[in-house]
Amino acid sequence: MMAAWKALDEVMDPELDEPITTLGFVQSVSRDGDVLTVHLRLPTAFCSPNFAYLMASDAKDVLRGLAPHVVVVLDDHHDSDVINRGIAADAGFVGTYGAEASRDLAELRLTFQRKAHAAAMERAVRDVPLERLRSLTLQDLPASRSTEALRRRRSALGFDTAPDALVLVDDNGVPLQPGDLPLRLRFARSVGISIEGNAHFCRGLLRTRYALEGTS
Repeated sequence: MMAAWKALDEVMDPELDEPITTLGFVQSVSRDGDVLTVHLRLPTAFCSPNFAYLMASDAKDVLRGLAPHVVVVLDDHHDSDVINRGIAADAGFVGTYGAEASRDLAELRLTFQRKAHAAAMERAVRDVPLERLRSLTLQDLPASRSTEALRRRRSALGFDTAPDALVLVDDNGVPLQPGDLPLRLRFARSVGISIEGNAHFCRGLLRTRYALEGTS
């Protein structure tokens, strides 16, 4: 089961920008013959269905190469039956919800990928003097978890990850103008604080809901 857990480490909560494994959203992973089954659980029964579907769908996608049949089950959600049927049929979000779904999840995913990138960018340059920021490149950043996180988020968005690429860019990967730096960094910092606060809150809700001693 180690390979399955490792694969699930790549599935992110789109709003919290953390793996569903470290958030405690993976309840169990088991295999019976050719069938690999994963049970997911969320902090409340009313977590947004689009977020829930996105995580369940991503979980199934990363596990497909590990077993002939992959079953992902979302437990204890108000839309569990609908979501589980859609995931089982590989119907997609619009195919699952029909007229209730105004659009597919690509735009939602992009919105939160951009937020995650902004927060990661601010964390990576937090200790860099302002006068150095205009010309700061990826190769100038120290080897650290923050730098690696920024590279992953840039890669996910299709931004330049070459060593000489400028670190400070906008939501489209375009280098920021010098006059835009202070405002952009303040915004990015506020996004990071919001993400961290929401993650802490959700961990608390999950522990309370399932009487857990703690989540990693």
